[in-house]
Amino acid sequence: MAEGKWQDAPGRRPAGELRRGWTTGACATAAARAAYEALLTGAFPDPVTIRLPRGLRASFDLSEARLDNDSATAAVIKDAGDDPDVTHGATIRVTVTPGADSGVGFAAGEGVGTVTLPGLPLAVGEPAINPKPREMIAATIAEVAQEYGGSGDVTVTVAIPGGEALATRTANPRLGIVGGLSVLGTTGVVIPYSCASWIHSIHRGVDVARAAGLEHLAASTGRTSEAAVQRVYDLPEPALIDMGDFAGGLFKYLRKHPVPRLTIAGGFGKLAKLAAGHLDLHSKSSSVDVARLADDLAELGAEAAIVAQARESASAGAVLALAGGLPLGDRIAAQAREVTRAALAGGTAVEVLVFDRGGNPVGRAGF
Repeated sequence: MAEGKWQDAPGRRPAGELRRGWTTGACATAAARAAYEALLTGAFPDPVTIRLPRGLRASFDLSEARLDNDSATAAVIKDAGDDPDVTHGATIRVTVTPGADSGVGFAAGEGVGTVTLPGLPLAVGEPAINPKPREMIAATIAEVAQEYGGSGDVTVTVAIPGGEALATRTANPRLGIVGGLSVLGTTGVVIPYSCASWIHSIHRGVDVARAAGLEHLAASTGRTSEAAVQRVYDLPEPALIDMGDFAGGLFKYLRKHPVPRLTIAGGFGKLAKLAAGHLDLHSKSSSVDVARLADDLAELGAEAAIVAQARESASAGAVLALAGGLPLGDRIAAQAREVTRAALAGGTAVEVLVFDRGGNPVGRAGF
């Protein structure tokens, strides 16, 4: 979605205190307030101040301001702080026009997507402006209407120039959101490296798959494993979940929103972490226990010299290379499957597929 990026894994968090930023929804709300105030008074507030959901207030400078006979347009440049956000620096442009219907209506401008699949919290055909930003914008419009004597009956059109290209770097195409980005944001604030948007995209992916009646989902740790699992099953696009490092985020959601069959696909190193019980597979949160892998080799009958060498290995891949014909990959798959089944705590049938860096299968358990 707008703040999420599904094929580019989040980088390592820089050291030190990081600067927070503003969600796309907060930027759109600020631009909407400025535009509606100008429509009623003839003048744009700059900077423009809005109230955020948790009682905070935030001010935004306008990058554009244009008043026509029957509409007003204002824009804000999104500042995501120190978060590696694909929409950082994007222009969030809002045009407000008098509406025929009572209340606030929403429309998708350039670079904002349209919902085409069921399962999302918006109806098919609606602009991809999520419920919380809609709520924020509607509340702000009502506030301005009360302050300056307007009716509050308007159409709010949100545009993100260049958004259609940026959307290819998000989960939107997979979620059936076509033509651009989504306008997201629950609190209005972007917390750097929280990866909340990625987990949000995982959840929405599950929702879309369930709404489509799909009974078999495949969750992968990255591009290579996703391509590899597709060579095995050739699943439809909505069945593919890019969980990245967030196995725990996926499992927690699936406990409440189960599916009949789940395949976990990943590289040997990532799934070795899962096998050891780690549900956050990022290097900042967990590391491969090569001593544990060496113990696995010993239990599989490896020679003492090989086991000793494994204990000194620098990576999971190096241990795998030492395994030779021993089924170390199958053992890791079986252990990872048990961790997954315990985390799901339900009736979902679980399979785990393990691949090497080249996408070649090295282990399998389940189904």
